[in-house]
Amino acid sequence: MALLFLSDSDDPVAWNAALAKRVPGLDMRVWPETGAAADIDAALVWNHPPGVLKAFPKLRAILSLGAGVNHVLDDPEIPADIPIARIVDPGLATGMAEYAALAVLRYHRNFDVYERQQREQRWRRLPIPVTTARRVGVLGLGEIGSACARMIAGLGFPVTGWSRTAKSLPGVACYAGPDGLAPFLNTTDILVCVLPLTAATRGIINQTTLAKLPRSAFLINIARGAHVVDQDLIAALDSGQLAGATLDVFAHEPLPREHPFWSHPKVTLTPHIASITNPETAADGVAENLRRLHDGRPLLYLADRARGY
Repeated sequence: MALLFLSDSDDPVAWNAALAKRVPGLDMRVWPETGAAADIDAALVWNHPPGVLKAFPKLRAILSLGAGVNHVLDDPEIPADIPIARIVDPGLATGMAEYAALAVLRYHRNFDVYERQQREQRWRRLPIPVTTARRVGVLGLGEIGSACARMIAGLGFPVTGWSRTAKSLPGVACYAGPDGLAPFLNTTDILVCVLPLTAATRGIINQTTLAKLPRSAFLINIARGAHVVDQDLIAALDSGQLAGATLDVFAHEPLPREHPFWSHPKVTLTPHIASITNPETAADGVAENLRRLHDGRPLLYLADRARGY
């Protein structure tokens, strides 16, 4: 079996080593040194150039190197009959949950305020907040969202979650569907976005939804930048509707130098590092799908093209 590896950020050497231990004899070829195009059975990809994959006539599966598949679905030239599989990586989910918990605690314990005070050389103590009074809402309850909700709830915060369809998660009050979004937002002091990017969720964090949060709420976005309407977020920060935003993802990456997020005093940004797929923790799922493809069995973690994830 020949596997095409194509990523703008992942290490092909590490992936080759991890997969070779699990799929002996695997022929992994790294873009653009692909050899004969007709040899390629599957592609393991992240942010591939649109149109590239149509050059492989015997391609039978596309495996995403991330939990999301919008980077694959955004390519209009991928044949509709090729299955697309998400990656399920326990290490990726843990990393995302750690980032979310860190950002929640930073706001909860006023570290954003203390950082500003340090720059101003001000010595002022703030009251210690009550953990059980700070309501955290997780927008999206898939594998990663659920991991975030569990970790944050484990710190003693009351946690709610919202998802497209009804979910049940121990210790988390769950809302679902369009009718559940407003009551979910109304009771969220710190909003953590972990949604997949689809046509329905693009721009979901906008003037209308931000206005439904309690005044002086916080936003943490570790999903996709296109979930946020940037100008609406800036307006909410400037008006005091939001007290702060931690952003790890952006509509355009790298974030353009002229973008106002860089200098906004209430924005903390990181360069899409909330978590990164680790070959050693993610290779088992990829290897299993390669074996299933070889044996003609259904793949795991298949994306639904109609839903977009």
